[in-house]
Amino acid sequence: MDKNAKIYVAGHRGLVGSSIVRKLTAEGYTNLVLRTSGELDLRNQAAVAAFFAGEQPDYVFLAAAKVGGIVANSTYPADFIYDNLMIQNNVIHHARVTGVKRLLFLGSTCIYPKLAPQPLKEEYLLTGPLEPTNDAYAVAKIAGITLCRSCNRQYGTRYLAAMPTNLYGPGDNFDLETSHVLPALLRKFHEAKKSGAGAVTVWGSGTPLREFLHVDDLAAACLFLMNLPEDVYSSLITHHPSPALINIGSGEEVSIRDLALLIREVVGFDGELTFDSTKPDGTPRKVCDVSSLHDLGWRHSIGLKEGVRAVYRWYRDTR
Repeated sequence: MDKNAKIYVAGHRGLVGSSIVRKLTAEGYTNLVLRTSGELDLRNQAAVAAFFAGEQPDYVFLAAAKVGGIVANSTYPADFIYDNLMIQNNVIHHARVTGVKRLLFLGSTCIYPKLAPQPLKEEYLLTGPLEPTNDAYAVAKIAGITLCRSCNRQYGTRYLAAMPTNLYGPGDNFDLETSHVLPALLRKFHEAKKSGAGAVTVWGSGTPLREFLHVDDLAAACLFLMNLPEDVYSSLITHHPSPALINIGSGEEVSIRDLALLIREVVGFDGELTFDSTKPDGTPRKVCDVSSLHDLGWRHSIGLKEGVRAVYRWYRDTR
């Protein structure tokens, strides 16, 4: 991407989008197009059509989405599938209509079957039933991948879908009803420490295995992918075992129990840790196969403990 190219970051105030903007700015990209959801409702087809016709961006990072953890996905499945379908359909379609050179569509590794072999390879998509607690969101993201592939096949576009693992970082959602596990645990331990509570209860058994990636590592990977030479980028679009789809992650996993213990240490909470096994665990194990990304020459650089410490500092400083 030329430093002066017009780059639209959809969802620039969210966890992922804000990190992409920080990375672009740090790398010297000066022509960023940004709109808040109040300024541009991406669910509104006419508004999105007018925006793309007027701005004519060269590149698009599609990070706008309705996201949440197990509680939110289980409680509001209709909202998750409707909002995400509308957002991505409008952006991808009008990017195609207005001739966007490259588009990176951000999804999630929850697109893979609940009991898929581990680690999760891109070609495992659509090989088995999804995790029921977030199937509405996953179906929407699978539709987005299919739309990118279909535009590439029918119109010769250069659209790539990237599926990050579990993310965390500054700007995360710390609401206990709608957040993901890592920020929820950070808040729980922080508030327990402040109140002098004797114990913190974690949902589930603590046995599920998860992979975590700092959002700044994700942003670095996104720029890396969008700046790949044309022959390499084309090979991802057409010749990859699962065309136009690539995982982004650390390739490392940790149990929820060990994650909770790490966060308890970082926060400095001295109380007990208990697990409520009546609450859902979600997928028993979920770790990405990131060999495709490693083969291209990219690896994550922020370790989990280092990243959690940085996020906790940010959380305390902004409260």
